[in-house]
Amino acid sequence: MSSVATRAGPSKSWISLVVLSVVAFGIAPAAAQSPPWLDPALLPAAKAEGSLVVYSSTNEQEGLPLFKMFTDATGIKVDYVRASDAILMSRMAIEFRADQRSYDVLHTGTINKMPPQMLAAFEPTEATNISADARDPSKRWYGVYTNYNAPAYNTDKVKATELPKSYEEFARRKEWAGKVAIDGTDNEWLKAILQHYGEQKGIELVKNIVAALKPVVTDGHLAMARATGAGEYWISLNNYVNLTLNVKLGGGPIDLWALDPVTLMFGQVGVNAKAPHPNAARLAANFMLSQECQQFLAKFGRLPTRNDVASNPPGIVDLLTQKKVITVLMTPGEERKWQRQFDQLFRGR
Repeated sequence: MSSVATRAGPSKSWISLVVLSVVAFGIAPAAAQSPPWLDPALLPAAKAEGSLVVYSSTNEQEGLPLFKMFTDATGIKVDYVRASDAILMSRMAIEFRADQRSYDVLHTGTINKMPPQMLAAFEPTEATNISADARDPSKRWYGVYTNYNAPAYNTDKVKATELPKSYEEFARRKEWAGKVAIDGTDNEWLKAILQHYGEQKGIELVKNIVAALKPVVTDGHLAMARATGAGEYWISLNNYVNLTLNVKLGGGPIDLWALDPVTLMFGQVGVNAKAPHPNAARLAANFMLSQECQQFLAKFGRLPTRNDVASNPPGIVDLLTQKKVITVLMTPGEERKWQRQFDQLFRGR
């Protein structure tokens, strides 16, 4: 059972934050064997701390039942604070400067962009089971799921035989003008395009696509996936594959296809350097790298960082990795540079 409450934020910009408490009532039946992620060296101290605060950009439909699994296994109460990456990054920066011990665990796709002093270095036991490129060399974040990027299409509006076989072909589909969307923060995708094609050719290619398709610049990758599945847009020029799959698994007429290059980032977990519950935080991070957690997230189309967890539907990772995969992990300065270039190309500013 879970309870939902709204925590008052320190400013109006945070009023939209949804704060949810994940609480298990009663005593769970004793398991025959403890799950591998339940680190016996951490569990007593974590249980003594008694609670955990999670900041996450993952929607509540996934986040609440996921952390209920953690609560059921440990008895540790979880407060789940859900907001966009941008809002969370701003909030955490202010709290860090004010020396506030406000949250324990962060789960977003932007942890690699945070100043290292805001994050604790740690080495969870389950980290050995995830792919090497999903482990931060400084041990401040770990990949909970892979965030591949690829175009998507509404299967009621576009036939699979009509799909471009390269990004160059997009510029020849003028009949799709105004029916194509891209998220306004896809600077990682832009960097991968220019890295793959070379700067001069890549910029020319993107300019040709913008001129031919007049893509709508949207706000929010999940909203764009849902809008494409609803037929508002026929094509997503690029989107996070797990969100396309999320809509497809929900019955939407949407699918993806892979083109060179496939951009790769990670949904990451990190621990606050000023965590009020540091042992519970490390235990929760270990849980998020576990087979149990990643199998649960795969039900929603998220693609695992573990080799012992299958994608849903099967074969998606194999489909994507047949193409040229470019991992993009940027610093804040690099992100600002590439976002300016994205805005110049797609917004004309």
